[in-house]
Amino acid sequence: TDFPCLSNADELPSPALIIYPDRVQANIRQMIAIAGHPSRLRPHVKTHKMAEIVALQIEQGIRKFKCSTLAEARMLASSQADDVLLAYQPAGPDIHDYIRLANENPDTIFSTIVDNQYTLDRLNAACSESVNELGVFLDINSGMNRTGIAPDETAADLYAKLHRSKNLIVRGLHVYDGHIHESNLEIRERQTNQEFAKVESLVQNLMQAGFDIPTIIAGGSPSFPIHAKRASVELSPGTPILWDFGYSDAFPDLEFQHAALLFTRVISKPAEGLLCFDLGHKAVASEMNPPRVRLLGLEDASFVSHSEEHLVLRSERASEI
Repeated sequence: TDFPCLSNADELPSPALIIYPDRVQANIRQMIAIAGHPSRLRPHVKTHKMAEIVALQIEQGIRKFKCSTLAEARMLASSQADDVLLAYQPAGPDIHDYIRLANENPDTIFSTIVDNQYTLDRLNAACSESVNELGVFLDINSGMNRTGIAPDETAADLYAKLHRSKNLIVRGLHVYDGHIHESNLEIRERQTNQEFAKVESLVQNLMQAGFDIPTIIAGGSPSFPIHAKRASVELSPGTPILWDFGYSDAFPDLEFQHAALLFTRVISKPAEGLLCFDLGHKAVASEMNPPRVRLLGLEDASFVSHSEEHLVLRSERASEI
């Protein structure tokens, strides 16, 4: 992908993240086009964590957001987001800290997720003296097996108990299917629909029992266009805001633009053919298998090692750098 050349590279510290706002705005427009309307979107902010990018989304009509940390929730509150979901079940002091944040920002709707009776009881007790009521989504495990409760009788029972928690507001269901990352769209759509069919069955049982389900939040970045076909579902992609080469390679059907670059420098040439960059684990997460970065103009580079502050690559063009 062609990016404008930096005119002040010598003035920039490295490593650094370079954002291209026009591309971010194009990606926001594409997300809205897929969703059909900005009100159907609740983008996750964990990819960028930036108030400036939240502002670009608000400009285009997106008012609801999802986050994973209290710091991200505070950033959203200070950005005048209308609706904030902490999609990470709070524990320990985070429960009271999140409720305090809600009380300090009465113009923002705050919610979180829960998947067990213990946390539900703690949230309900902590909200007993709260000025504002806290919203709660039941977190559904749709196959990822990371968090959530299976969409069965146990989930129905916990949802009923959530309704009986007098200090909490029932928001609905949170269904994250981040384990679905099949490149083939037809297979991905089949997998997504098979998993969500269990949720639809739970919804039907809850409604027959007389329970209201205000909102269903579903889908990660690869699956949100599939869930967009369900008129009653709220969508929560995150990666499309900045996009990356891993996702563009894996999901060619999703037409988003790369909207950010990592700015790095060669800091050493320790041996023939080797280049050491200041792009360690502290700048690039180590959870993915190498190669974790793709260097523009140095596509032949192969992975050697990666540590806290250093990334070492091998290239036949090392002597030219």
